[in-house]
Amino acid sequence: MLTIFGFTLSYADLIFIAIVGVLVGMSKTGVHGAGMLSVPMLAAVFGGQLSSGIMLPMLCLADVIGVWYYHRHAEWGHLKKLLPWALVGTIFGTVIGEKIDDQVFKVIMATIILVSVGIMIWLERGRHKDEVPHAKWFGALTGIAGGFTSMVGNLAGSVMAVYFLSMRFPKNSFIGTTAWFFMIINWMKVPFHIWRWETINLNTFLLDLSTLPLIFLGAYLGIIIVKSLPEKAYRWFIIGMTLLAAVMMFVRK
Repeated sequence: MLTIFGFTLSYADLIFIAIVGVLVGMSKTGVHGAGMLSVPMLAAVFGGQLSSGIMLPMLCLADVIGVWYYHRHAEWGHLKKLLPWALVGTIFGTVIGEKIDDQVFKVIMATIILVSVGIMIWLERGRHKDEVPHAKWFGALTGIAGGFTSMVGNLAGSVMAVYFLSMRFPKNSFIGTTAWFFMIINWMKVPFHIWRWETINLNTFLLDLSTLPLIFLGAYLGIIIVKSLPEKAYRWFIIGMTLLAAVMMFVRK
């Protein structure tokens, strides 16, 4: 066992944290779902709520990389519709998240992801897959759900994938819009984690900074992977990674 930045960690824990750093970096440069895979891994080391606070600065650092690389591809009209509702969902998640234990959290998150996957597959294979839903309630509901799931478990990726896939975004627009959305929402969550949940402090931030080289490595790998995938294959890749994340949430102890 080693004591690092006030945490007593085994070598297996350090390996998990290193893998999480790589996955977080990959998720921000287009390997959608990699970030959701990292959630149960970090929770296995630190538990549910604490791991959420430890992961958030990692996500914030990786968000900057994703926005820097894909910033020209964002669809700002959609972001303006989603972000105010996402703030509402974040506040709601801050209050409710304090009352959810790890087991309930796991079931709720896994269920949300599985429902999201079902909707994604329906959108891809349904008779009306080329019709884009423009109803205001769809954007509002997605924004609230995205803010809530992001706050309580850093797992809004599946919810937002449903929205962005339904908009029929090209690959780069999907990644660029997602990058901006999560950079804004993640930085918006930081004060809640510091002063309400108290899951971010100097020790957790130093631990996060130590993963920065691994985040850069993951971001580079993500760029390579995304470039190799054609548009249609990329959409199914998103669905597959999201489903795998849901399975991991169910089997997590």
